[in-house]
Amino acid sequence: MKLTSHQALEMIDAFRSERENTYWIDHSVCVGNAAGKIAKALSLDVDYVKTLGYIHDIGRSFKSEMDGVLSHAIDGYEYIKSLGYREEYAGICLKHSFLNHDINCLANDRDETDKNNPNYEFVKQYIQDEYSIYEKIINLCDLMCTTKVLTIDKRMIDLLLRHGVYAKTQYHIKQTCKLKKYFDQLLGFNLYDLFPEIKENL
Repeated sequence: MKLTSHQALEMIDAFRSERENTYWIDHSVCVGNAAGKIAKALSLDVDYVKTLGYIHDIGRSFKSEMDGVLSHAIDGYEYIKSLGYREEYAGICLKHSFLNHDINCLANDRDETDKNNPNYEFVKQYIQDEYSIYEKIINLCDLMCTTKVLTIDKRMIDLLLRHGVYAKTQYHIKQTCKLKKYFDQLLGFNLYDLFPEIKENL
């Protein structure tokens, strides 16, 4: 079943009255809208990528029995699947957290809870194939957005302050910069030019 950006936005907005912390909703709206701007500049399907952006963090609306990096990804994947939507919509819930289709390329530390998660091997295998350009856009926008659009440098600092520095941190930062450069080359200009508000958010 297809999911539109309008439906996706209604879906996440429905959680506002149910959860005290709605940061993830505002973040997801920012990611979807930013992704739409990049997609439009590349003549891609704007509604589709906005949809992926809006729902990528929907797993954060649930209280998982297990903590760790994988919990919200799995919860989101299972929720979207349970509603009968197509696999690619559920899949973004898993893929957005891991750059370079590598389960070890993430902003947080890999903890024992994750390793003991029964879904660990499933996620590791699920994300191993090359991501679509739409999934890569969500990867990048997730790393440019809080509830507003930032440079990746400022967003990396935000993540470092919240999560700390770990063995894989350098790997994750390098892949983030590589991904931004990839889109600069596709566009033929610095993608920050699409977001004049970045200057106000410095």
